Parts: sequence; structure tokens; C-alpha cells
Amino acid sequence: MFRCLFKIILLVVLLIGAVVFMFCQWFVSHAGSGRIYTTVASIPAREVGLVLGTSAKLGNGGENPYFKNRIEATVELYHAGKIKHIIVSGDNRTAGYSEPADMRKALIAKGVPAGVITEDDAGLRTLDSIVRAKEIFSQDKFTIISQYDHDERALLIARHYNIDAIAYAAGDVSFSWAKGAHIREYFSRVKAILDLYILHTAPRHLGPKVQIN
Repeated sequence: MFRCLFKIILLVVLLIGAVVFMFCQWFVSHAGSGRIYTTVASIPAREVGLVLGTSAKLGNGGENPYFKNRIEATVELYHAGKIKHIIVSGDNRTAGYSEPADMRKALIAKGVPAGVITEDDAGLRTLDSIVRAKEIFSQDKFTIISQYDHDERALLIARHYNIDAIAYAAGDVSFSWAKGAHIREYFSRVKAILDLYILHTAPRHLGPKVQIN
């Protein structure tokens, strides 16, 4: 009797968990509906582009295609006049590792002037990058640059903080090549909803305002 009851309770818990998980996926995708652009010609011009950070290299030392595609997307937008200033936001917690510095270097190598690039070294998470763009860099209207699924989650965060954001989808990486990254994104969506609506998570670092050109 007890064993049967336990199985029923476990099944109900699993079903509820599955429903919540699927709802989170839908809710995040819905937040980005109509605000993600896939061609340079179609995206409206904005003064500032926010590039979300990722590592330049893979664990084996090879080039990270997520990084490469975000840089190429940013360069396309800049040279087409769709953005005029670029905030590169990422992790800089350990010595010798700086996503913003790597992004800045890669952009300059592709012809973007150094003077239009601002580094945000405290973009430890997507939430931090989005909120700091508003609270530290005084931007409440900008273009987010990342892969499509990541853009959706970033737009959810932006909407929650009353930021008028649109997004540009950098070239994606296939599920078969990057299974781990795609699976992590599913769970990151659940975490984003918990952070925004239940835990009310704040960025790890804020600080004084920074004026950008």
C-alpha cells in the first residue's frame, strides 16, 4: 500500500516538474517574440549594441564558434550602421581570463574602432550584463547580440527591468556539435524565471555610473 502510494506521489511530482519545465521554455520564447532579428537589413538601428560574453577558446584550445559568431554578427551590425557603440560584457573573475578583453581584441582585429568599444568586466551572468547596461552604463534602449535561444532569455530579463531591447541572432551552433550548451540553455531558462520572479536575484556587482561616448 505504502509503496503504491509512493509511486503515485513520485509520478505526480515528475509530471508537475515536466509541466513547469515546458512552461518555462514557452514563457522565455514568448518574451522574445517579434524582437529578434536574423538579418542585418531587417533590424532597426540602435545607438548601442550589447554583446553577451562567452569564452574565446574551447577547453581543448580550439576556437569557440559561439564567440566567433557573436563577433562576426557585431561587426556586421557596426559596419552596416545598425549600432554605433558596443558594450562587450562578460566574465573577468580570474587572472588571465577576460571575455570582454578578448571580445574587444577580436572586434578591433576586424576593423571596429577601439574608441566605440566599452568593456563591462562584471557581466558574470546574462542577468548581470543586462541590468548593468541600464544601471551602470545608463542604457535603457539597445540591441542584444548573441545566439537566438540566448537572445530570448536576455530579452525576458530586459523586459522584466523595463528595458527597451531588441536582439540580433548570431550564427548558431548545431545541437549535435554542442549538446551540452543547448541542454544548459534549457535549464538556464528555468533559473532565469526563478531569479526574476521568485528569488529576485540582483547582479553580483553594481557600483558607480560609467559614461560611454
